[in-house]
Amino acid sequence: MFVNSVKEGAKKGLDTTLMLGKIIIPVYFFITFLSHTPALDYIAKLFEPFMNFFNLPGEAAIVLVMGNFLNLYAAIGAIKALSLNPFEVTVIALMLSFSHSLFMETAVVKKLKVSATNVVLLRVSLMLGIGLLYGTLLGGLIK
Repeated sequence: MFVNSVKEGAKKGLDTTLMLGKIIIPVYFFITFLSHTPALDYIAKLFEPFMNFFNLPGEAAIVLVMGNFLNLYAAIGAIKALSLNPFEVTVIALMLSFSHSLFMETAVVKKLKVSATNVVLLRVSLMLGIGLLYGTLLGGLIK
């Protein structure tokens, strides 16, 4: 019985690793590729004024987009490809804890007959609020 449990657990663990790898690895390579082109610098400069509200660099916007529009695993791949410090990763993690996977989770909310607009507004507001709170108020103390 113990051997079967170990075999089943190992198989499920490997399946999960492969499934997550299919998301994280391509995003990592895509962001790494972008970092070797002017595109990443352009995106960073474009979003830098907005991301400054959260004490984040402009390229962190890519992580937020990946996490909000795809899923948290895509955000992890993007984080890994960028040079973000622990404070910045923490701010992003807090923000995405409120607003990750917006499309997929909004579809679930609609099936529950809850106002999708209200839920998205609430989740995005909470994301922005925690980003401002942690990034701005505490960021000066930690950085």
